[in-house]
Amino acid sequence: MSKQKIYWYCQLFGWSLLMTVEYTAYLLQDGFDPDALYLAIANIFLGITLTHLYRLMIRHWNWVRLPFFQLAPRVLLSVFVLALIMTMVNLPMDRLIVPQHLVDEPWLVIGYIMTWGKTMLTWVLTYTAFHYVEQNRNDEIEKLLLKTSVRETEAKVLRSQLNPHFVFNALNSIRALVFENPTKAQQGITQLSNLLRNSLLADRRKTVELREEIKTVEDYLSLEKVRYEDRLTSYIELDNRTLFWQVPPMMLQTLVENAIKHGVSKAVGGGFIDIRSGLESDKLHITIRNTGILGDKEASGGFGLANTAQRLDLLYGPEAKFKIYQENDTRGDGPIVCAEITIPAQSEGMFRREKQSLGARS
Repeated sequence: MSKQKIYWYCQLFGWSLLMTVEYTAYLLQDGFDPDALYLAIANIFLGITLTHLYRLMIRHWNWVRLPFFQLAPRVLLSVFVLALIMTMVNLPMDRLIVPQHLVDEPWLVIGYIMTWGKTMLTWVLTYTAFHYVEQNRNDEIEKLLLKTSVRETEAKVLRSQLNPHFVFNALNSIRALVFENPTKAQQGITQLSNLLRNSLLADRRKTVELREEIKTVEDYLSLEKVRYEDRLTSYIELDNRTLFWQVPPMMLQTLVENAIKHGVSKAVGGGFIDIRSGLESDKLHITIRNTGILGDKEASGGFGLANTAQRLDLLYGPEAKFKIYQENDTRGDGPIVCAEITIPAQSEGMFRREKQSLGARS
């Protein structure tokens, strides 16, 4: 049932019940009088008409958006006007129908206004409070939808930034092989096509499985190893419990790309990339360690570091963490930069669906 129908049912039922109670009291005291019955019926329609006009008025001028100190006097004035109109209609009629009840009544007009004022105040406060709460709720929903739309737009923009940045560096890797080793160049093109396919899919998806993201990273590392040969060593060790966790697409690839560009490539003897995942306190923890000196984060990390932090915040909220720091060289392995990603727990239903889909594919 629509809210419009509920409103009219409540109007008819409420005013009919009120007039029925008052007419029944009169009937028990003075007996049946058709004029009193007609007046009770007229009051039903008059009460509905006046309160409906009040409803149209507050909706037209949008009173519910006013602050309380501005809304309260308007409501009280409306109650007084409604009560005064009901008094102006009922008092002359009562003088004709039941004059015996109005003899020697002090402050007769004020008494009528107070009586009808209580009725109107009950209706006005009930409707205004309901409409006020409903309007605030709708405003909150609109704000939430707007915020969600803005965050989705921001996430799409961040994802779209990845493609040109990644393609430029991948093409540079292949270009160096075209004349030196055409066979490896062909392999590189094949790997690049796989990466571009994943990159295009990344624009359509908010998250991907960790195992998919690692496959992209492996393709990228294979492509970079063609360029750096023995100067680049990689290690990947994943906890099987983390394979189906959802992560932002191309996020790890971007961090690995930054690690090679600003770390391994600048080391005289080359370096390594070490990627590990695990679960701690129902949260996914991913670490990426690489040879290099961190220096200034803004200068060394490009847009990748800020991009990673923003995407994690948009997708997972404040519980998601990203930090990057210089490790202390306690084992004599040279300078090492470590990036840590923390992603909060995700629904069990998601893992169940992913495992079922994996079983179906196998």
